[in-house]
Amino acid sequence: MSRWHLLAVDDEPLNLEIIREYLDDPRMDLDLAPNAERAWQRLETEAVPYSLVILDRMMPGMTGIELLRRMKADKRFRHIPVILQTAAASPEQVREGVEAGAYYYLTKPYEPAALLAIVRAALADVEDQAAAARRAAEQAGTLQLLEAGEFRFATLDEANRLAGLLASLCPSPEAASMGLTELMVNAIEHGNLGISYAEKSHLKRDDAWEAEIARRQALPEYRGKLARVSMRRTATEMVFSIRDEGAGFDWRRYLDFDPERAFDPNGRGIALARMMSFSRVEYGESGSEVVAAVKL
Repeated sequence: MSRWHLLAVDDEPLNLEIIREYLDDPRMDLDLAPNAERAWQRLETEAVPYSLVILDRMMPGMTGIELLRRMKADKRFRHIPVILQTAAASPEQVREGVEAGAYYYLTKPYEPAALLAIVRAALADVEDQAAAARRAAEQAGTLQLLEAGEFRFATLDEANRLAGLLASLCPSPEAASMGLTELMVNAIEHGNLGISYAEKSHLKRDDAWEAEIARRQALPEYRGKLARVSMRRTATEMVFSIRDEGAGFDWRRYLDFDPERAFDPNGRGIALARMMSFSRVEYGESGSEVVAAVKL
């Protein structure tokens, strides 16, 4: 069982106690900080690195946004996901937080289910990225002589294993593995299985996403559907093409972070892949095929 080390930062003691009560989970070790300055001290001195930070936006002294920017500017902490909790939820304010590095949002006041859904989504992303990094490290050097190839996949496990294998061809395997995993899982869930954005949001909140994927893959209308990923090496790029057998989707909405979706537990993966993993991401018109490239 994974154990998570979390830090909650808020200048209101009552808010910290509410978070402590809501996250009463044996898998979570929760530390509390009454301000951003104390949070920074904890980040620098804590023996066990934090898996996630829950950060209030508005605090006296150093604000939550200022602490967030300091974290993302420091290579020791930039990988730690931050949930920004705020009563300031205008599109401009959300965009400011996203640009500072907050990819997860909560609007005050919130219900326990909302906090748990966002925390679970953020920790699942952390776990996926860590697994992707391990897979990439394990496969490093295996395919370095390969110039071109094509693979087929149908399940989440196959997508994850293939992403790690192919990412080992790239200069930064960890980043490439995260992006490939996102695009390949997208081909399964939204492509072949037709799970909509709204359906995934609901499934993520109920912690039922993987179970629904398994259920659909057993249905006659979906059984046997495959996705494919091909790679080719050029003088300057490693180019990956991923295609599925679905009807496509409106990919244009997901290339960038949309402030209106900032509070959902899903919907940031393609934007993250585009920003952090690839030098370019280009979808075909229908959305059933995507080309992603990594500069060599």
